[in-house]
Amino acid sequence: MTAVYVEEGPDKGAIWHFGEPNKEQKALEEGKAWADLSHLSIIAVSGVDRLKWLHDLTTQYLLDFQAGVWTSAMVLDPQGHVEYQFVLVDDGNTSWIVIDPPYVQGLLEYLNKMRFMLRVEVRNASSEFAVLRAPGKATDIGGPFALVPRSEIAEMEEVFGTTAMQVGTWALDAERVAAGRPRHGFDTDHKSIPNELGVLNNAVHMNKGCYRGQETVAKIYNLGKPPRRLVMLHLDGHAVVMPPSGTPVMNGDVQVGFLGTVARHHELGPIALAVVKRNTPVDAQLMVEGVSASQQIIVEA
Repeated sequence: MTAVYVEEGPDKGAIWHFGEPNKEQKALEEGKAWADLSHLSIIAVSGVDRLKWLHDLTTQYLLDFQAGVWTSAMVLDPQGHVEYQFVLVDDGNTSWIVIDPPYVQGLLEYLNKMRFMLRVEVRNASSEFAVLRAPGKATDIGGPFALVPRSEIAEMEEVFGTTAMQVGTWALDAERVAAGRPRHGFDTDHKSIPNELGVLNNAVHMNKGCYRGQETVAKIYNLGKPPRRLVMLHLDGHAVVMPPSGTPVMNGDVQVGFLGTVARHHELGPIALAVVKRNTPVDAQLMVEGVSASQQIIVEA
């Protein structure tokens, strides 16, 4: 198999596909695929106070976080907008945060600023450890994952390769879009709040105490609805070139949202995530750079 690599963006340098994206997607659906995600960044948080500290800073409930269990979380700004999105796991001594490379430095600076007198240590461990998508049926956060020392990547890949097919980000993106899982920076903008992204009771725990931005999340959850909502768009398959992320989504002459991740799914065809205004009729025939699109609801109108 000849690998084709991603040439730009946060996944630059990662394998895009091996020339058979449909076959790769089917293997991923069957739980018989693995992927090299070693381009992603890793932050290590150690110290006896780490779980209580991360619990207080993030949207996730981590007080009784079990070792070896992967979960997702966010860090919000004071107004409730999404600043960082990541997955993490704890091994009993250290919590490992996996995040897209463009956001690692900002999150490191924020975490170090919030240490105060607590017994925690934070470091960039990207040169020491890597994450792989392990074989197995997809979890609700995009796993299963395997955190491995970089010196052991080749050995782990050999183990995975005995029972599973290696796939690239094309297959992973198609799986993610079909599952309605947004990715920060692709399916969000500077105004995005968790309520409109379909992550409540997942990356955002709804039964925990105060964290930065929690007031906005709770107020909208209890008293109203978000001004926008995440949808999956089914794009007209006749288009040869799909519109890029960030393209305006139009209802007639009115822009009602923006396009997020675009993927070609082996069964659903061209699909995409998009954020649209809540009052956009669910049966509206939308247009994205001349390509017609129908909505599939992820977040209720």
